[in-house]
Amino acid sequence: MPFVKVVKNKAYHKRYQTKFRRRREGKTDYRQRHKLITQDKNKYGSPKYRLVVRITNRYVIAQVVHSEIIGDKVIASATSKELAKHGLKVGLKNYPAAYCTGLLVARRVLKKLGLDEIYAGVEEPNGEVNQTEVNGRTYYVDEVEEDAERKPFRCFLDVGIRNTAVGARIFGALKGASDGGLDIPHSNKRFPGYTRDTKQFDADTHKGRIFGEHIAEYMREMEEDDEENFAKHFAAYNAEDITADDLEELYEKVHASIKEDPTPEEKEEFVPDKSFRKQVKKTLAERKVDRAAKKAAIRKAVHGDEEVADEEEE
Repeated sequence: MPFVKVVKNKAYHKRYQTKFRRRREGKTDYRQRHKLITQDKNKYGSPKYRLVVRITNRYVIAQVVHSEIIGDKVIASATSKELAKHGLKVGLKNYPAAYCTGLLVARRVLKKLGLDEIYAGVEEPNGEVNQTEVNGRTYYVDEVEEDAERKPFRCFLDVGIRNTAVGARIFGALKGASDGGLDIPHSNKRFPGYTRDTKQFDADTHKGRIFGEHIAEYMREMEEDDEENFAKHFAAYNAEDITADDLEELYEKVHASIKEDPTPEEKEEFVPDKSFRKQVKKTLAERKVDRAAKKAAIRKAVHGDEEVADEEEE
């Protein structure tokens, strides 16, 4: 047997450093996070904002965050669950819902900072990348005035540990936030409609994704091929009387509703139940009495009244 050098010896274990908990759990890419939160030295003290997009099994979550030594601070947040207020109650984790969530958080941030009227975003989604050059600098918004006192609100996309594949839903949220008026550096290389081999981008394909054309086509195909499976798969859509032809108009109304009023609903104040009183601890004698009564009730249920009566006579 050849000689094998033992690497994990005593010296190795004495110098071993345990990874951060979220690194061990596979929840945080700390190399990526360090690049996202590290600010330039000439901008010391100014926050560096991130658009954090996370997708769960049911919803899309978007937050605008900046980091401090004590932790992250959320400026504004939005979830696709809130889209029910704007008329979208089904399909809350697909590409169009991600776009709507990004649009909602963008309008919410700008309204909070007083920039919603200056940077109103695009009137209608076209699938293209919004770019404007002013004084040698590129802004990823629709319009910027040269002498504007307040520049667009810039933030950077934080994808977490998601794969950045072409057509991923996180880029739908990015596009919604960009169309909503946020200045987020990006290109069209990860949007639906981009072909890596030819390096060409079809904006109409991306626009179709934003308005759910791919969902409408799938609904039509399934309805023709398998009506039983269609009834199960799109039961929520059928309950809301939404057909394949209604999707584009539905998303247009949702976009208009978000732009009109992006404010979140007021949360009800939590009122604790003060009538609750903790039960007084029983003594040993009281617990013995309760235990005997419980045993007697079990015997009565199993054997009837006769055996219980015999035990009492004895």
